[in-house]
Amino acid sequence: MGALIRQLQSFFRKRKQPDHLRKGELGERAAERYLCRHGLKFLVRNFASKRGEIDLVFRQDQSMIFVEVKTRSQENWSRPAAAVDARKRKLVSQTALDYLKKIHYPKCKLRFDIVEVLLDEHEQVREIRHLPNAFSMPDPLRY
Repeated sequence: MGALIRQLQSFFRKRKQPDHLRKGELGERAAERYLCRHGLKFLVRNFASKRGEIDLVFRQDQSMIFVEVKTRSQENWSRPAAAVDARKRKLVSQTALDYLKKIHYPKCKLRFDIVEVLLDEHEQVREIRHLPNAFSMPDPLRY
């Protein structure tokens, strides 16, 4: 009986989310709203496959747009987009191919965007920077 009560208590107890995950989620929601306001059609948030995760997926005309969101409180040393290095670009590209396979390979153009979300000291969105077509699918990957 005591074990059951402990399980129920742990289930209902609020678990504090780590700061980086909470800020990342805040940035993804802000980026989603921003891109929808600018005419993109939202499809999926946090698509995951065995190779990785794509933060946001949108469609615009005949293009499928895969978006990597980088949220920062400060940019003392570099732009948030600088965190999307060659390894990350390859993982996002491979995951995009997994997404396209799941939806039966539609005929469309692919675009990889980065959205930088900057927060102020009160964790309010201070600035959003959209970098369309920030990178292309690395060799030897092709669609």
